[in-house]
Amino acid sequence: MNIIDESEVKILEAPDTLIIRNAQDALELLMNGNYLGTRKILLKEENLQPDFFDLKTGLAGDILQKFSNYDGYVAIVGDYAKYTSKSLKDFIYESNKQGRINFVSTKADGIEILRQRIEKD
Repeated sequence: MNIIDESEVKILEAPDTLIIRNAQDALELLMNGNYLGTRKILLKEENLQPDFFDLKTGLAGDILQKFSNYDGYVAIVGDYAKYTSKSLKDFIYESNKQGRINFVSTKADGIEILRQRIEKD
C-alpha cells in the first residue's frame, strides 16, 4: 500500500493487486488506512469486483456503506462512460454530489477531491 502525502493530507492508494470482493474487504482497507493515519482511500475501478457496477447485486451499496459508517472517504478512478445503466449513472452522480464516495476519471482528480475533504478528529 502506498501513502500519498499531498499537502500534509495523507491518502492511502490501494495496490493494483488488491481486489475488493465484499464489504469486509472494504472495511479492512479502511482500517489499514486508519492505522496509517488516514481515512482517505484512492482506488482504481480495477480494485473492485466487476459485480460492484451491477447495482442489482447490492455489492456497491454494501461496500460504500462501510465508508460512510466508519467515516471514510474514497475516490474511485475509472472510465465510467462504458457503463450504460441509468441507475448506475444516477448512483455515480448522487455519490459525487454527496462527496464521501467520488467517481473520478483521473488519479489527479481523485487526489484533489480527497485532499479537499476534512476529516473529523
